[in-house]
Order: sequence, then C-alpha cells, then structure tokens
Amino acid sequence: MGPEYRFYTIGDLYDLTQTLAGEYLAGFTYPWEALKGIGEMIRALGEKLDPREYWEVSSQVWVHVSAKVAPTAFLGENCIIGKDTEVRHGAFVRGNALVGDNCVVGNSVELKNVILMNHVQVPHYNYVGDSILGTYAHMGAGSITSNVKSDKTPVMIHAGVEKMETGLKKTGAFLGDHVEVGCNSVLNPGTVIGRQARVYPLSSVRGTVPEKSIYKHQGEVVLQR
Repeated sequence: MGPEYRFYTIGDLYDLTQTLAGEYLAGFTYPWEALKGIGEMIRALGEKLDPREYWEVSSQVWVHVSAKVAPTAFLGENCIIGKDTEVRHGAFVRGNALVGDNCVVGNSVELKNVILMNHVQVPHYNYVGDSILGTYAHMGAGSITSNVKSDKTPVMIHAGVEKMETGLKKTGAFLGDHVEVGCNSVLNPGTVIGRQARVYPLSSVRGTVPEKSIYKHQGEVVLQR
C-alpha cells in the first residue's frame, strides 16, 4: 500500500501543547488559515507574558531571560523568542515571528510571519516565510520555503489530484511534528508535509507529502519501513 494523500488539518500536523499559539491555532481547521493573524496574535500574547520571564527588549519584541541572542542578530516587531532558544549571529527575524522553546535560529537565517513550535531547528542559511513548523521539525542547511508563485496568483494546496484554494498570494510551507528536510531543498508555495516525513536533500517539493513517508523526488514518495 502506498502513501495516502489528503488535506492535513492542524490537528493532524501539530501537538498544540508545544506552542504559545496553541489556543490561536485551535480556532482554525487548516494551517494556512492561520497565517493572516500571526502578527496580531503575537502582540496579544506578548502583552500577557510574565515580565520576570520575558524581557521586552525593544518595541513588541519579547525574549525569554534564558534565550541566547547574538549581538549581530536582528529582531523585528511582533516577535517572541522562547525559553532556552538560541538565535545565532546574522539571523534576520523580520517580524511576526513566534519562536518556541529550545529552538535554534541559525546564522544567515531569515524568518517572516512564522510560527516555530518548541524544539524546531532552522540552523544554517534557511529562509522560512509565511509558514508553520511543528515541534522537532528540522530544516537542513540551505533549505528554504518559497512563499510566492512566479505568476503571483493565489496559492493552491494540492493533495494528490485534489486542490484547495487558500486565497493567499503568500503561503509558504507547513511542516508537521518531527519532519526532516534535507539540505538545499526548496519547499514550493503551499507545501504540506505530514508528521515524521522525510525529504531527501536537493529536493523541489510541491503539494502534500504524506506522514511517515520519504520524499525522494517528484513522483517517488514511499512509506518508511
């Protein structure tokens, strides 16, 4: 039996106890529906954070007292950096970024309009925009999310032969819990990767990758043994 293709819901992809955005995300069915309100959600969360645990280091930027942020990293407005998270030299957090506990945001990494749940690693030369990454998701060096189609039309979500409209021109990728993305891969707009799936290095991924599968290349996706 081969992989099963379907539209993954938020509940299919994520353990919502592993993010401050759990209550917010629970109000939606599909993850792309949550993208528009990420900035507003972060502002609301930030105002309720315990100031003994989270320092507002600049306007609408909250950093946990245990986090390590390199002096050369940039943190834009509407940003929360979680407990024991490391933001390394040259990281560019443009804004609207909720980064969970025990995460790594590495050198030359750019984040924009994202939710990174606990234990996510984007450690080397990654771009992650308009995306949600589940707990323990890991993006290999140089892997990126592409969030805009070349013709600038709204992004469609594909699950096998089925399609669903997002109504959004900017939609990145949605990685379930424990997803591994190989080095120098491109996750094309609207990519959805189910829990515990793996993507080979140098892949160009489109559509949905079923959970617990291995994406070798377009047209060859196999279940893990």
